[in-house]
Amino acid sequence: MEEMTGILPQTSTPYSEFGKHVGETVTIKGAIHNIRDMSDFAFIIVRTARELIQCVYSPEFSDYRLNDNVVEQSAVKITGKVVKSETRDGSERYELQIHNIEILSAPVAVPPVVISKKQINCDLSVNLDNRPVTLRNPKERAIFKIQEGIQRGFREYLTSLNFTEIHSPKINFAGAEGGTNVFKLDYFGKTVYLAQSPQLYKQALVPVYERVFEIAPVFRAEHHDTSRHLNEYISMDFEMGFIDSFTDIMNVETGILKYIMELLTKEYAPEVELLKIDIPKINTIPCIKFKDAKEMCVKKLKNITDMKDFEPEEEAFLGKWAKQQFNSDFLFVTHYLSKKRPFYTMDDPDDPDVTLSFDLLFRGIEITSGGQRIHDYNMQVEKMKRLGMNPEEFETYLMLHKYGAPPHGGLGLGLERLTMHLLGFKNVRYASMFPRDINRVTP
Repeated sequence: MEEMTGILPQTSTPYSEFGKHVGETVTIKGAIHNIRDMSDFAFIIVRTARELIQCVYSPEFSDYRLNDNVVEQSAVKITGKVVKSETRDGSERYELQIHNIEILSAPVAVPPVVISKKQINCDLSVNLDNRPVTLRNPKERAIFKIQEGIQRGFREYLTSLNFTEIHSPKINFAGAEGGTNVFKLDYFGKTVYLAQSPQLYKQALVPVYERVFEIAPVFRAEHHDTSRHLNEYISMDFEMGFIDSFTDIMNVETGILKYIMELLTKEYAPEVELLKIDIPKINTIPCIKFKDAKEMCVKKLKNITDMKDFEPEEEAFLGKWAKQQFNSDFLFVTHYLSKKRPFYTMDDPDDPDVTLSFDLLFRGIEITSGGQRIHDYNMQVEKMKRLGMNPEEFETYLMLHKYGAPPHGGLGLGLERLTMHLLGFKNVRYASMFPRDINRVTP
């Protein structure tokens, strides 16, 4: 009887190991990305999980005969000899002289979009309609390898600070933010809502684990059809207890971002180079109070009408200001007005009109909201009543406060927005693998 050992045998040699096998015969598995037939020989580019490997076919060194069954997008197993060659700039590279090609599976149709070029040349809507195919393009898939690195950095850094990873429910009895922009569901005859945020649950777990984080989808029923809004996106959240100030949260986020950018530089260099990413250098991140930032915007910009929040052009202006004044791609804006922050946000004891909260702007666009939470039961109930909320509807949430909670706070960081702005995209949908907006629920 066969027994499983837990060891996966290596049946395909990665390109990164070709240097160890020059002159030797190896086997690779992948998909045929492109074929360039030169009549008496051919270049066959094979796409593996992270690489493109150049293979060369010629009757001169192979008894195998290339035929019409070998087409682009076929899954293949190729055996051949590793040889060293030089690029035009004199750097070394390796290629495979083909001895044999085994077709593992073959497509039955030509892809609707050409994916073998350096980048996809089609409208965004066409790209998204054909996402299972367009993601095979090396640049398209590199976007989400970078996104993997961002999530990985977030997770690794917080784990190093003894945070516990959690998974909160996405079907909830009420919206976490106290607003109306929630998706309603018929749940066995009862009305429930898709989670806007893991906020109430991560707060509940602060007295349990002290420090928690989650990377998961959240849902916003907002009727925005803009280049920066999605109705389902990935939120990277953390909550931490026993803080001395809401600045503790900002310091942790600064550390997270430093770690992420260093990780991308070191371990995602191929994708960084392919996408020509300008990785920001982070030493410190400057801070400015909302009131001061708003006054500066009013002086420099015209027709500012919303004095309670920032308009996109104000965020863009502040991003440029931070770069010019501090050489920083990031800017914390603190002490937002109480009337513009969620019910659980702690007001500033020195000025109850503002909160101990912040947003983080990255190159002129908001990617994070966070702050200190109310941990006192009476204070939380009083604020709920002041806002016209019924505390009885939040009985389970108020268990946190009723039975004792330490001073705590946290934040939510939008993964797609961070990716979008890091890569210089003009539309957040490029940074979502399968985006969901007011018009799109497929593929």
